[in-house]
This record gives sequence, structure tokens and C-alpha cells, in this order.
Amino acid sequence: MSVAPKVVLITGCSQGGIGFSLCQEYAWKGCKVYATARKYDSMEGLEHPNIKRMILDVTDAHQIEDVVSTVITTEGRVDILVNNAGATLPGPLLDVTLEQARRAFETNTLSTLAVCKTVIPHMARRSRGLVINVSSVMGEIPTPWMGLYAATKAALHSITQSLWMECKAFNVEVMLVVPGQVKSNIAVNAHKEYQMPDNSLYHKYMKNIMHRIAYSQLSGSIPADECAREIVTASLSPEPPRYITLGGASTIFRILTWLPRTWVLGYFWRRFTAGVQADR
Repeated sequence: MSVAPKVVLITGCSQGGIGFSLCQEYAWKGCKVYATARKYDSMEGLEHPNIKRMILDVTDAHQIEDVVSTVITTEGRVDILVNNAGATLPGPLLDVTLEQARRAFETNTLSTLAVCKTVIPHMARRSRGLVINVSSVMGEIPTPWMGLYAATKAALHSITQSLWMECKAFNVEVMLVVPGQVKSNIAVNAHKEYQMPDNSLYHKYMKNIMHRIAYSQLSGSIPADECAREIVTASLSPEPPRYITLGGASTIFRILTWLPRTWVLGYFWRRFTAGVQADR
């Protein structure tokens, strides 16, 4: 008997990111892939016949319902859900407006929960399925100049770990993916677009902030397609792992989680404020 191809729904599939490469890799593995992003044109290049592009703003509950309903009606199931959509918000915490903070949590954290709430009930009825939440090493240890992003990913870690426990009741697996340095257009664009507010207290740290924003794209970062291959291979294994970390600096971050947190935070403060004389 032939095995039916797995149906994969992926969020955040804009060109130049991890989601885009995940779509290609799953399609090459014979899966039926539903690729989604806020803008249809941003997914240009996903031409494999196994890939269908759909518009989805993950902060829009109605769009989530429509997309999931379409996939379920067409395929009868979702075998793998990949929550990859996200946005960076660089800069000092004191420079971030509360409205920006709310949008960041909505995009990076609450939207994942919203998509899970829509998809997992379908998986539960079949007593099978896999949910993959793509996070960041920032969810394990924050650094200066990326605090709000780190907070959204730390919350995502907790949500994913709780889902892993609670979905055992339905035989649904949950995987947390924690990338380190991965080459991505999202990070490149964040570096180009960052503007420090005129009233910021941190003008003398501007060079350090720009270096931190670009850090994920520096030497040691891995291509998005390499990252995607590792994720897809792990997810299609007979027993998908609960947690994987990959990419540049991921091993270092994993080791640092075992060290005294005060020392680690002090290290990152020194690392990303080098060359700036401290105020006395």
C-alpha cells in the first residue's frame, strides 16, 4: 500500500526566510505543503507542484479560520503544523512603545497559540499530528538591544512546553525548534530599517545596537535551507524530538544555560557594549 503524503501547513513563508526553505524541503520530501504569508507576492519562487500558496496574517483570527478550514476541506487533515511566522523588534527596551510591544507579542506569541487552537482540535480527533513552533536562542537567554524579541520568544518556549504536556492526552506531538544564527532577509531588513528615537537614552550605544541587530548574519550563521533540512528530517522521523537547536552559536547558548545567570547576563552586557565607557 502506498502511504499518503503528509499535509503540512506553514506560517511565515516569505522569500529569504526559514519558512520559505521549509516549504521547499517538505515539498521535495513528497509532502503536500500549504505555504502562507501576509503577502502572496512575498512567496514568489515557491513553484514546486506540491506547494500551494495562501494569504494569512496570523494576527487575524478570521483568516486563520479560513485557511485551516480550506486545508481541512481539501485534504481532510493537517499532519504537520509549523508555526514559523514572527517579527523582530530590535532596540533598547526603554525605546519600545507599549503599542509596539503588544504587536510583537501578538505576532510572535499569541498568534502561535491562535493557530494551535484552530488546528490541534482536528489533530486530536484523529489522535495524530505534529506541531512545530519555531523560536530562537533569544527565548533561552536575552541579550541587550533585543529584549522585547527575547521576551516574546521566552513566552513561546513556555507555551510550547505546556502544549507538549497537554497534547499527550491526544497523541499529538509538539516540537520546539530553537535556531541560533541563520541567514535571513528578516534580519537584514531589520538592520536596514532600524531607527533610534530622538529621545532615546542610548545614543552613545548606537554602533553596539547595530552590531547586535546584525549579529545573526555574521560569521558562523548557516543558510536557511540547511536549517530547514535539519528541521524537516527531525520532524519526519518516526519519533520527532521534543526540542532541537541548530544554527550558529546555538551550542554556545545551550552551554550558557547551565552557567550562573548573573555571570551570563554580565558577559552579554560586556559583549554588546564593547568600546563604550560606562557612566560614573
